[in-house]
Amino acid sequence: MNKRFLIASGGTGGHFYPGFALGEEFKRQGCEVLFVVRKDDPAAKVLSAHGLHYKEIDFMGLPRSINPVRHFKFACKLVKALRQTRQIVRDFRPEVAIGTGGYISFPLIFTAHFMGVKTAVHDSNARLGLANKVCGKFTDLFMLGLPTPEKVKNGVLTSTPVRAEFCLPADRAAQLKALRLDPTKPTVLVVGGSQGAKDLNGAVAACAKAFSTWQFIHITGERWFESVRGLYAGLSNAAVLPYSHEIYALMKSVDLIICRSGASTLAELMCCKLPAILVPFPHAAANHQYYNAKIFADAGCAQIVPDDAHLPAALAQAFKALVQGSTAEKLATMRAGYDKLLLPNPLTAAHSIAERLKSL
Repeated sequence: MNKRFLIASGGTGGHFYPGFALGEEFKRQGCEVLFVVRKDDPAAKVLSAHGLHYKEIDFMGLPRSINPVRHFKFACKLVKALRQTRQIVRDFRPEVAIGTGGYISFPLIFTAHFMGVKTAVHDSNARLGLANKVCGKFTDLFMLGLPTPEKVKNGVLTSTPVRAEFCLPADRAAQLKALRLDPTKPTVLVVGGSQGAKDLNGAVAACAKAFSTWQFIHITGERWFESVRGLYAGLSNAAVLPYSHEIYALMKSVDLIICRSGASTLAELMCCKLPAILVPFPHAAANHQYYNAKIFADAGCAQIVPDDAHLPAALAQAFKALVQGSTAEKLATMRAGYDKLLLPNPLTAAHSIAERLKSL
């Protein structure tokens, strides 16, 4: 009989893709996998496209306000979600239930624990999320993507799983030519993300105008595409995209990246050993993106630029410091910094995590 695993995953990409990579690994090993996602989560489409089954539950995050109506609504949805999750656990009968962060993990981990199912959580960030802190009280295994100063019961450092695509080779010339860019010129990839990237977008576009010897590939997200494309009007050294299904190939085809510092993104950078200018999302819970970035900056493989009122000038200064003078030597030193991280390999993390979970 194949082993069965329930994975609560979804919400943001940082919570979803580690769970997705783990689910793909279980599927390769012949295990039965069922995902638990929130109602109407876009992640469901990705799961369906890859032949991974899921069940939806109707739940919401804990309100951060004192509005009594929102708290009453949360309580009602919590009761409903616990009832739905109990039925899912009864029907699927998993050996292990896993949460990969975000509020969607709580109903599954809480319910599975009290139904006698082994439980585990994975937190990708250097500062634990609220849901995982609560779930940690009910787990048999707590897996960490990055080192954290917090005391973690049953904790083990595993790194953060990345999609199998990051094992694939990339053809730099083909990738850049497809975007009408010159493969012989130094190129920077910009991944602004979908949350709060307006100021970052403007700051990067200003750099593209000031440093014309470099090429820019700017992935904006659907929300920002039209406005960002307007910022690059008339520039021949830039390609602006709303989204890319081949982000792994682009990361392996450029010389530098400017991006947020979500843990999944950082794990992908590790796979590519890509020098980075990291601009942490300033409104991330517990400022975890800054602490994620600091681990990489301390190792020398990245620089941190705060997303504040001084962002345009600070980003231009950081970029100028990297691209003027002995650029190749500076970037090589940053690539070598990845060897100082002493973190488990993200490319093998899904397999090692799967083995740990099977041993439960």
